[in-house]
Amino acid sequence: MPAQTLNFSLEEYAARLDKTRRRMAEQGIETLVVIDPSNMNWLTGYDAWSFYTHQAVIVPLQGDMFWYGRLMDASCAHRTVYLPDELVLSYPDHYVQTPDRHPMDLLARIMTDRGLAKGVVGVEMDNYYVTAAAFAALETGMPNARFADATNLVNWLRGPKSPAELDYMRKAGRIVERMHQRILDVADVGVPKNRIAAAIYHAGHWGTEEFGGDYTAVVPLMASGAAAAAPHLTWDEQPLKAGEGTFFEIAGCHKRYHCPTSRTLFLGKPSQAFVDAEKATLEGLEAGLAAARPGNSCQDVANAYFAVLKKYGIHKDSRTGYPIGLSYQPDWGERTASLRPGDTTELVPGMTFHFMTGIWLDDMGLEITETFAVTETGHELLSNVPRQLFVK
Repeated sequence: MPAQTLNFSLEEYAARLDKTRRRMAEQGIETLVVIDPSNMNWLTGYDAWSFYTHQAVIVPLQGDMFWYGRLMDASCAHRTVYLPDELVLSYPDHYVQTPDRHPMDLLARIMTDRGLAKGVVGVEMDNYYVTAAAFAALETGMPNARFADATNLVNWLRGPKSPAELDYMRKAGRIVERMHQRILDVADVGVPKNRIAAAIYHAGHWGTEEFGGDYTAVVPLMASGAAAAAPHLTWDEQPLKAGEGTFFEIAGCHKRYHCPTSRTLFLGKPSQAFVDAEKATLEGLEAGLAAARPGNSCQDVANAYFAVLKKYGIHKDSRTGYPIGLSYQPDWGERTASLRPGDTTELVPGMTFHFMTGIWLDDMGLEITETFAVTETGHELLSNVPRQLFVK
């Protein structure tokens, strides 16, 4: 076996597997097919840029959990998972992107041989990485199984973070602080936005003197002027202009754990609309954070924030936050709870959220956001970037 690089103790991985099996039993699932790469990582440690091909971790209620993926990626598994070599299984390369065969055909045969192609088999059906063809191959290859939707079964278990996970997120917070400082250093009138993006990437990957940065699950979002009314634009070659605001929605990342923190930069004297939006956002942030404590719910944070926006006559119809942590492209959220009215998910210590207090109006956008962890008595901010509209 090649040298392994494990980010957590074997005891922590064992506890995660136990939690997963207990939840499977509660839902009547006898075998779980885990395809989300974040969940695969959380359960086994697997970490590689291989999620563009089919792969999975198979978790039976009893017996051995195993990793399954492309043959050339088995070497990645040997170096990152805690499983022994015999539980790293693979398919040959002639299954890769071939119209007359599918990797899940072989997985179905392997599961049949192991006695796992019967009873209730859970699959993460509503997941970025599960294709219709993949699920059809499993159904065809395991006719004696009854399939259940296990979307987010593991995601919910990942909500409360362990001390080690929180340490990685704090380190990601130190990295995003440096990323924002780098933006302030290089951004100015006439500087092309692609060069600012390059500086963001450099700072994010360079990390600090003590630890390095990782690639993020979302690219930097950085729209300017009237285009900033669109929240998910990235960058182009256009230079920054005087009299315009640009939001920077970015995250630090360490060992796949993210800490997003957004800020907005205005070049010149801010318009009254920006001044008003900043005031409402900062007051709303404070109100929402005051409600971010154990025993309260997601909607308590959201309602406190939206009440402030209403007072200022600002309408925001999107959610205002989501759980954050371990992730791969294309999303750094955990896809479970949301900070919005009606979500009664209870806040418990260890949960981590990106409080996404962005405001996108008809001809402008402003983002000043924070990532927080729920503590035993309240909350902890995971980065320390001056909370303001930056002006240069």
